[in-house]
Amino acid sequence: MKKILASVLAILMIISMAACGGNSAPAATEAPAATEAPAAEAPAAEAPADAGQKTVGIAMPTKSLERWNRDGEYLKAQFEAAGYAVELTYSDNDNTKQNNDISNMLADKVDLLIVAAIDGEALTQTLAEAKDQGVPVIAYDRMIKADAVDYYVSFDNYTVGVLQAKYVIEHMDLDNAGDKTYNIEFTAGDPADNNAGYFFNGAYDTLKPYLDAGTLKIPSGKNTFEQVATPAWSTDTALENFQNTLASFYSDGTVLDIALCSNDSTAAGVSQAIESDYAGSNTVMVTGQDGDIGNLQNIVDGKQTMTVYKNVADEAGVTLVLAQALLNGDAIDASLCDKFAVTAAYDTESYENGTRPVTSFLLVPWSVDNTNLQQLVDTGNYKWDANNKYLESTAS
Repeated sequence: MKKILASVLAILMIISMAACGGNSAPAATEAPAATEAPAAEAPAAEAPADAGQKTVGIAMPTKSLERWNRDGEYLKAQFEAAGYAVELTYSDNDNTKQNNDISNMLADKVDLLIVAAIDGEALTQTLAEAKDQGVPVIAYDRMIKADAVDYYVSFDNYTVGVLQAKYVIEHMDLDNAGDKTYNIEFTAGDPADNNAGYFFNGAYDTLKPYLDAGTLKIPSGKNTFEQVATPAWSTDTALENFQNTLASFYSDGTVLDIALCSNDSTAAGVSQAIESDYAGSNTVMVTGQDGDIGNLQNIVDGKQTMTVYKNVADEAGVTLVLAQALLNGDAIDASLCDKFAVTAAYDTESYENGTRPVTSFLLVPWSVDNTNLQQLVDTGNYKWDANNKYLESTAS
């Protein structure tokens, strides 16, 4: 483990020297490999003991997905520890409710808004009110198509898909497949989520040479985002869709080798479908993203193969530093990266709010499988259960 951490620290030092030096996101090939995780979480950047009792409004999309509960908890805790008052809402995946939640925050005179949108195109009018009131808006994790948005904090979303694809390439040894063909099916995310297309495209673009060469084949023929999208990232919808795929294209004994799922909630549904409806005897490779507890248990049990982990505690920490700079009237440029406790890229080109590019700070995700679960424990966000078999969240 010491050797692994030493290597990781060296990699991160190299990345950090370049991460804030340009306007583009880091190349996908620079992402850590499956067994290379960032070092254990560093303490958040120091915050003033008194933030002048300024109030931050945090609008999360839903409590129905585990990760948004974690995001909300980490953001609230870090901002309150820094001396800010916090208004935190969850909008039940209801666009009308999220617009109302944000309007209520503006009526309460919040000083800054942090918004993880349900639908990236459904908040334009409400956020225009924020701009009129001079309230800065940070798009959190999901880009928002609204002129009021000038700042974006997320992970390198395209790289999430690239990491899933590279895991497939490496562990199926596709470069040495010869005449062998592997069957793959894709499950993507919510069409209303701006990130979902990046996840799918990162994976599909990386695997396309193998699809073109015939090393990979999609028996269903579903090779576009629209064909495999999953509204609201619903586990039940992913389950039903994949059951239909198995019934239509695999009931004759066709072997399924890989189910590339964009996140853990869809992977949970796909894994259920494979367990209940797949006639084959082989173990199907199933990818995911987020590190949800149930999916980590599935990785231990062999029902899911890997997940791409995004440390949302780090994402909250970067958001805090950006928010402090905004509220203090400081310049927002690449030098802000020096104040982060973790590596993040400064990007002014890759993401747009519908009218212009948005200044973005992009963190680095990494791959997790049953060989490196301990590295999740090393972040401080997880712990082993009493039997040292499954992971549990340390979040309250």
